[in-house]
Amino acid sequence: MDKTYVEEQDFLKIDFSRQALTVGEYDHCTFVNCTFNNCDLSNIIFADCQFEDCDLSLAKVSNTVFRDVKFKQCKLLGLHFENCNEFLFSVDFEGCQLNLSSFYKRALKKTNFKDCSLKEVDFAETNLINSTFDNCDLLGAIFDNTILLKCDFRTSFNFIIDPEKNQISKAKFSLQGIAGLLTKYNIIIE
Repeated sequence: MDKTYVEEQDFLKIDFSRQALTVGEYDHCTFVNCTFNNCDLSNIIFADCQFEDCDLSLAKVSNTVFRDVKFKQCKLLGLHFENCNEFLFSVDFEGCQLNLSSFYKRALKKTNFKDCSLKEVDFAETNLINSTFDNCDLLGAIFDNTILLKCDFRTSFNFIIDPEKNQISKAKFSLQGIAGLLTKYNIIIE
């Protein structure tokens, strides 16, 4: 049986929780205002696709391919990106809600997170070299044995990062963000 191949197609206002997205490869497609809430997106390939104003909360992404995929103003609550296919995994997030999602052990070099809510996101053992967190809320986000070399946190807030448990060489922080690096020492910064 041949796999479905869809190229340069726009999907507008489709509720895929009622009508499942066909397993296959979607190349240069745009999904606008679509619902994937609790959907099974396993084994689907998304290459050079864009998701705008979509809800992918709690979707199953086992072996899903996200290759050069942009998410804009999307809800991605509780997604387990660590279950995705890791070959050429590349994503970009702008204005997204990623609360309670997990990137455990995922390679995310040069990933952009802009204006995102990243509350309680698991970044444990993630490789985030050269990534940018621009105006992101990282309240309760987990950084444990995470590679944060040359990351930019200057405009983000509410993070707690232990410099002794993470690689932070040449990472950029604002003066206000320094407190998030010293939390474990229980000191008062005024």
